[in-house]
Amino acid sequence: MVFTIAQGIITAGQLWLHNKGVEGRIMKRILVTGGAGFLGSHLCERLLKAGNDVLCVDNYFTGRKDNVAHLRDDPHFELMRHDITFPLYVEVDEIYNLACPASPIHYQFDPVQTTKTSVHGAINMLGLAKRIKAKIFQASTSEVYGDPNVHPQTESYWGHTNPIGIRSCYDEGKRCAETLFFDYYRQHKLRIKVARIFNTYGPRMHPNDGRVVSNFIIQALKNEPITIYGDGSQTRSFCYVDDLIEAFIRLMDTPDNFTGPVNLGNPTENTILELAQTVINLVGSRSKLVRKPLPSDDPRQRCPDITLAKKTLNWQPAVPLRKGLKKTIEYFDRLLGKKESRPSLPIGSYMPTKKSPTRVRKR
Repeated sequence: MVFTIAQGIITAGQLWLHNKGVEGRIMKRILVTGGAGFLGSHLCERLLKAGNDVLCVDNYFTGRKDNVAHLRDDPHFELMRHDITFPLYVEVDEIYNLACPASPIHYQFDPVQTTKTSVHGAINMLGLAKRIKAKIFQASTSEVYGDPNVHPQTESYWGHTNPIGIRSCYDEGKRCAETLFFDYYRQHKLRIKVARIFNTYGPRMHPNDGRVVSNFIIQALKNEPITIYGDGSQTRSFCYVDDLIEAFIRLMDTPDNFTGPVNLGNPTENTILELAQTVINLVGSRSKLVRKPLPSDDPRQRCPDITLAKKTLNWQPAVPLRKGLKKTIEYFDRLLGKKESRPSLPIGSYMPTKKSPTRVRKR
């Protein structure tokens, strides 16, 4: 078998060498763990559009097959059910490690497994990258800063975290994963990229993830009371998913001597109360606000300093909040419409909630 490329004709046996950059670049073979999740599905889509060969790995704890169903007919896309707490043996050029439940309702459901996913998962993916000499990207989180007493947060800030709280399985797991990445970098000269991701929203968010954007939109679409924890004065910054994926690609393409960590998020702050009112207005909802006590260890402020990302990646968010919310509202409106006609859960989803969501939308 032969393959025709711009430089001439190569045999099937030579194709691997081309993929490794020996004779010329055709496409990269890229592994995305957590690839059927919110961020992972958008990343897979973007990598395929760029002409790469993508292996999407997910155990479907929070990822959903529906998120990548539109990609399955692409001959350069492969979907594999696998839990990265177990070793994986594949041949790729780059690894994006996104696998880990990221919302409190999911990562607190099985906190021991959450820590294993961050720590054992990192060990397995770093071991794979070492064996095959692949470049590896770690999706870390702003949660490594804990409840910060420095504002906004720069990458040099070490954080203010509770190591034994109910959120610690996620926060400390991600901190340990960063430690492992930099030790592999120093000890084994591995090519690493570490991104600290701040609040991100957009289509394909899990409808039952308990995050503020998805909660508010679903409650508003159903004309149900919108839950505000505390007085609503706590602030968050919200980055639209397309902007974040662009930053992922740019970070992976930086020279090998740039490792990160680098903050990726939107530096514009909004109070939770402002977000709720914006969602109500965009939906045209009759929802009222109800207040509940603030959850344990919930940070009062969270906002990135993205000076490093601007300088090194030439990147900053471009999608305004209202525009991004409109697209996200449209997605959830379609999703709720599908649930009315198909009451079963989306294929491959797993929703560990105590109560099933209301199926009937109120108008």
